[in-house]
Amino acid sequence: LSPGLLVVAGSFAAFRLLNRGLERLAPPPPSARRNRWKWRNIWTSLAHSVLSGGGALAGFYLHPELSKDLVGTHPPGAYSLVAMSVGYFLEDFVDMLCNQKLHQSWELLFHHSVVIVCFGIAVLLHQYVGFALVALLVEINSIFLHLRQILLMANLVHTTCYRLNSVVNLGTYVVFRIATLAWMTRWLFLNRQNVPPATYAVGTVGMAIMTPMNIILFYRLLRSDFFK
Repeated sequence: LSPGLLVVAGSFAAFRLLNRGLERLAPPPPSARRNRWKWRNIWTSLAHSVLSGGGALAGFYLHPELSKDLVGTHPPGAYSLVAMSVGYFLEDFVDMLCNQKLHQSWELLFHHSVVIVCFGIAVLLHQYVGFALVALLVEINSIFLHLRQILLMANLVHTTCYRLNSVVNLGTYVVFRIATLAWMTRWLFLNRQNVPPATYAVGTVGMAIMTPMNIILFYRLLRSDFFK
């Protein structure tokens, strides 16, 4: 087995263990006890967002060469971070498949499938690690998305903390999600001559799926937190 696949497997097991132990680490409040699975799932997702979003920022800071070569440069730390994320998305995919009805989770399952394929290519080929790291910058916004869900489940909607998180969530959504995905789409288009056709096709399809999904989610957030 390649080191990357071992990291994927180790990450899957670690996030599974974290998920199982979260009721002791972060006991659900009375308002969340009717859906204990979701409470554990969101906290697990938050842990991944903090690790991957912070790790992506650190990766570009510690290895500035990554921003100049998104294809061939793959420092061990950045490569391991991408592999770790594949393990997380696999764990979350299995977790949702086992605990939620398909009509409730099909959007996220679809999203995770696209990410697993795209990141899996980077792990297996030892290429496009920088491009995958750019994609992980999206997880900086996911931190506040998950905090929003936790506050909702804890019945803390009418609090200053929730309102502050809503503003930060919207700001980071524009900067780290919409702008990042737009930049990635532009990079793919400008570098289409240097990317193998199969990889270019996967990347283009991935961006074509992610962009409308994120625009729809942005509209839902605006409607729920600001235009209600």
